[in-house]
Amino acid sequence: MNDLGKILKQRRLIIPLTLRKLATDSGVSVSYLTRIERGERSPSASILRKLAKPLGFEESNLLTQAGFLSPRSSSTESEPDVEQVDPYVAKVLAQEPVAIQRTVIGILSIVKCWARVGNPAGWPEFREYVCGKYPDLDEDLITMIEDLIERSADKEERG
Repeated sequence: MNDLGKILKQRRLIIPLTLRKLATDSGVSVSYLTRIERGERSPSASILRKLAKPLGFEESNLLTQAGFLSPRSSSTESEPDVEQVDPYVAKVLAQEPVAIQRTVIGILSIVKCWARVGNPAGWPEFREYVCGKYPDLDEDLITMIEDLIERSADKEERG
């Protein structure tokens, strides 16, 4: 997140904008902006949306740089985006702290991976994938999801 703070500060200085002017234009306090630029705070998606226009960023580009959106490859730009987040879900999620947002995204990725792997024999691959893609995701959370999925698989085998 420190890199994001540096990017925001560099853009602000290039424009040039003072912290006070950016705070006025975005509605984000000077003290919070200072902590973001120093890498002491991780801005939520809603804060980044407020900062995008005054700093001259496209919202989607800024959210991508912050890790809230996946970068789009040029090969998929012509194809319809079938994995778009529902606007209501995106709005609700944007109001949560970054840690919660990342956890939810991690859980959704785990479920997606589970659907792809499909059987308990694939769990070593599953754990490796999840831990590689989301190294900060709580180990207990991964274990709880594995237990739930294994119980579900056991019920299917019996029933």
